[in-house]
Amino acid sequence: MSSSSQPTTARKKPKSGEGPLLRALNWIEWVGNKLPDPFWLFFILAGIVLLLSWILSAVGLSAVNPATEETIQVTNLLAPEGLRQIVSDAVTNFVEFPPLGLVVVILLGVAVAEESGMLSAALRGSVSRVGPKWLTFVLALTGIAGSIAADAMYVVLIPLGALAFKAAGRSPVVGLIVAFCAVAAGFNASLLPTASDALLAGITTAAAGLIDDSVLVTPISNYFFTFVSSLVLAAIITVVTETVLAKRGEAIEEDTDTKEQNMGSFEDMFLTPREKRGLRNSGIAFAVMLAMYLALLLTPGSPLRAEDGSILMSPLLLNVGIVIALMFAVMGWVYGRAAGTMTRARQIPEAMAKGLSSVAPVLVLFFAAAQFTAYFQWSGIGPVLAVYGADFIGGLGLHPIITFTGVVAIVAVMNLLITSGSAQWTLLAPVMVPMLMLLNVSPEMTQALFRIGDSPTNVISPVSPYFALVLGYLRRYQKDAGVGTLISLVLPISLAMLVGWFALFVVWYVLGIPLGPQDL
Repeated sequence: MSSSSQPTTARKKPKSGEGPLLRALNWIEWVGNKLPDPFWLFFILAGIVLLLSWILSAVGLSAVNPATEETIQVTNLLAPEGLRQIVSDAVTNFVEFPPLGLVVVILLGVAVAEESGMLSAALRGSVSRVGPKWLTFVLALTGIAGSIAADAMYVVLIPLGALAFKAAGRSPVVGLIVAFCAVAAGFNASLLPTASDALLAGITTAAAGLIDDSVLVTPISNYFFTFVSSLVLAAIITVVTETVLAKRGEAIEEDTDTKEQNMGSFEDMFLTPREKRGLRNSGIAFAVMLAMYLALLLTPGSPLRAEDGSILMSPLLLNVGIVIALMFAVMGWVYGRAAGTMTRARQIPEAMAKGLSSVAPVLVLFFAAAQFTAYFQWSGIGPVLAVYGADFIGGLGLHPIITFTGVVAIVAVMNLLITSGSAQWTLLAPVMVPMLMLLNVSPEMTQALFRIGDSPTNVISPVSPYFALVLGYLRRYQKDAGVGTLISLVLPISLAMLVGWFALFVVWYVLGIPLGPQDL
C-alpha cells in the first residue's frame, strides 16, 4: 500500500450516535500506544518476576501441590545461584523455547506453498467458483481456513473479498468487512492444523509443566473443536452479514471517483489453465501423502507407531509439525512445477529462506519471551499462585461455565491492548493453565478457551497494525471513512462471533465431546 493511502492518525469529531463508543475506543488506542513494544514488555515483566521472587522468597511464601502433595516454594532468582543461572542459560532458554522449533519447521513448508503461488491460487479459486447465494459463506470459510497462510491472508483475501462482492452487484465494503472478520476474528479456528496451533501448543505444554511435566499438548489437541468452529463461525458471519451488515453496508455510498478504481481486475480472481493444472496436481499429491500418513499411523506393526503400539503416542502425531511442513512443501513444489512458477529445485530453499525472513520479528520477540518464561518457571511463582487461585475459585463454588466465562472475558479484554496472540498466551498460560488444572480442567480445554477470547476482538482493536491496513482498504471505497466507520461495521460480527463461539464451547463441554485426538 502506498504512503498516500495510509490512514491518518488524526482524531475526527465523533459522529452523532456513536460518540461514547468512539471515545471508548480512542481511550483504548491511547492506552495501548502507551504500552512498550512487546519485546521490552517481556523484559520488564522478567524484571518484575525477579523482584517478586526476592520478596516472596523472603516472606517464605509456599503452597502444597494437591497433585503431588509436594511443598512448592518461591525461589529467589536474585541470589548468587539464581544470577549465575540467568546468565548461563540465556541462550538455552531461547533455543529450547517450546514454540520456536515447531513454528520455524512449519513455516519452511508453508513458505514453499506460498511462494509457488499455490495458496493464492487456492484462495482465489475457492472464492471465484461460487454463486452470489453462497458467496458470503464461502468467503467467510475461506478466510477462516486461510489462517494456515497467517498474515498473507490480510493482503490476499481482503481485497479479493471486495472485488467478489462488487462483481456480484453488492457493496464492495461488505465483502471487505466479511473477509477481514473471517481472517482476523476467526484466526484461531481452521479446517487444517496451522503454525499457530503449534505455537499455542508449545506454550500450553510449558505452562502445564509447572504442575505436571508429563503433560504434552500437541498441535492437534484442539483439532476437532477448531474444525467444527470453522463451519460455525462462517455461518455466524453469514447470518450477521445478511441480516445486519448488508443493510448498513448498502447504505454506505461508494465515492464516485473510486467506483472505477478497483484494487485490480475481477478477472484476476479466476484461475488460468496452468493454475488449475497446478492445483489439480497438488491435490493429487496431498491425497497420496495423506493415504501414506494414515497407513503409517494406523497399520499394526508400523515402525512409526509408538513402541507399545499406541496410535496416540506415535511420532506422527506427537511431531505432526514436520508432517504439516512436508505436505505443504511437496504440494507447493508440485503446484509450482505444473504452473511454471517453481521449476528448479534450488527455488525450494530460496522460498524457505524468504518465508523465514518474514518471521524474523517473531524470533526477536521469542528471545525476550523465552527469558520471561524461564524466570517465571524457575521462580515457582506460577504454581504457588495457581494453588492459591484454585483454592479461591474453588471456595466460591462457581459453576465451571461461569469460570470459563471469566477466562474468555479476561482474554478478550486483554486482546484489545496486546494483539499478539502468542505474546498474550505466553503471559496468561503460566497462571491460567496450572490454576485450571488444579480444578480438573485440562490444559487443552484452557487453550480452547483462550482461542475463543483471543480471536473475535482482533477486528475491534485499533492498536492492531492490520486494523490500520483494513482502514486503508476501506478508504479506497470511501475516502472519509474513519475509525468509527470501521468499528461500526465489524462490531456486530465481532460480538456475535464471541458469544456464538463460546456457546459452541459450552455445548461441547456439556456433551463431553473430545476437543482433539488426545481425548479419545
